Amino acid sequence: MRRLLLSNDDGVHAPGLRALYDALLPYARLRVVAPDRDKSGASNSLTLSRPLSLSSLDNGFYSVDGTPADCVYLGVNGVWDERPDLVISGINHGGNLGDDVLYSGTVAAAMEGRTLGTAAIAMSLVGSRHFATAGRVAASLVGAADRLSLPPRSLLNVNVPDLPWEELRGFRVTRMGHRGPAARPLEVRDPRGRLRYWIAAAGENADDGPDTDFAAVEAGYVSITPLQTDLTRHAARDDVQDWLDALI
Repeated sequence: MRRLLLSNDDGVHAPGLRALYDALLPYARLRVVAPDRDKSGASNSLTLSRPLSLSSLDNGFYSVDGTPADCVYLGVNGVWDERPDLVISGINHGGNLGDDVLYSGTVAAAMEGRTLGTAAIAMSLVGSRHFATAGRVAASLVGAADRLSLPPRSLLNVNVPDLPWEELRGFRVTRMGHRGPAARPLEVRDPRGRLRYWIAAAGENADDGPDTDFAAVEAGYVSITPLQTDLTRHAARDDVQDWLDALI
């Protein structure tokens, strides 16, 4: 039976993680390793300043006092003798669309699995109600995963509309959309009168064309975006070389 490692960034007690586990349990052997608290926005950070604690919970899940990437690193890279066949991160409470993937701990957990040589999927629900729908989508993808061949160091970023299963319009392969600049930070005063700042909301959609993840979810489709960990802007290499040549 297929071996799956489940993780997330909302924390080991998050309802989305439980929904993912329940949806996949009939189809695979599951191990859950997730942060002991909410680590949303942690991106790909690893904990290097101290050792990590791995704790077994009463429900069989494991919690780590670290980041989503820490959890997948421990789950894939040597804590257990058996390596997973697939890493699935989620189900995130809220979408990871467009530029969100740069900050997302959900996507980072999947990316860590892919970096360590394991196929990976990041699952997000664009809302907070229909986790069962996203779980059913995850089960559909896992059932067909053997027939998917991705280039090395790539993963799937899946965003599910917050709808009942029967109301989904289907699946679309998409590209990342892009957001405009984020709002200014929100200034607040602490009880001692010191100025503090809350990170504000993400920017409005700046590129939400018909082939983007934004457009697919808005139209009621599950968005599936192949992502790569190679951030090189290959099309710009010649321009940069010409710029450097002109400096010499």
